[in-house]
Amino acid sequence: MTLAQRIRNDLEQAIRQEDKVRCLVLRLVLASIKNAEIAQQRTLDEAGILGVIGKEAKQRHESIKAFEQGNRQDLVAQEKAELAILLEYLPEQMSHEDIVTAARRVIDELGATSTSEKGKVMSQLMPQLKGRAEGQEVSAVVSELLSST
Repeated sequence: MTLAQRIRNDLEQAIRQEDKVRCLVLRLVLASIKNAEIAQQRTLDEAGILGVIGKEAKQRHESIKAFEQGNRQDLVAQEKAELAILLEYLPEQMSHEDIVTAARRVIDELGATSTSEKGKVMSQLMPQLKGRAEGQEVSAVVSELLSST
């Protein structure tokens, strides 16, 4: 079963169970997938769908931060509930240590020694970590490792 089909099946089940939050989130994800397919003029593969879900999850993280700063705990709780549903469909996120290990391996393979080679390292590393690590965190790790060598 494809990820898109799994989402559709889960939506049908959420409708039957009258789970309003899950229905809302899954409908939003399916709409985002459809919009991405229209924009790219092709059907998304699993990686593309994961990218869309990851983008939605990232938006929830940003909203949670903004609502916490605005002291809106009601909206923080809602966003966290939506985020929990989205995370069910994403692969498990890598730990900081795993990112450091992967970055060190790529840096060693390329023989990179300075921050000016960060682009080469990132272009090799990001496809390996796609969907399992935030780009900002990976970038920070690579910068830290290259500046310490």
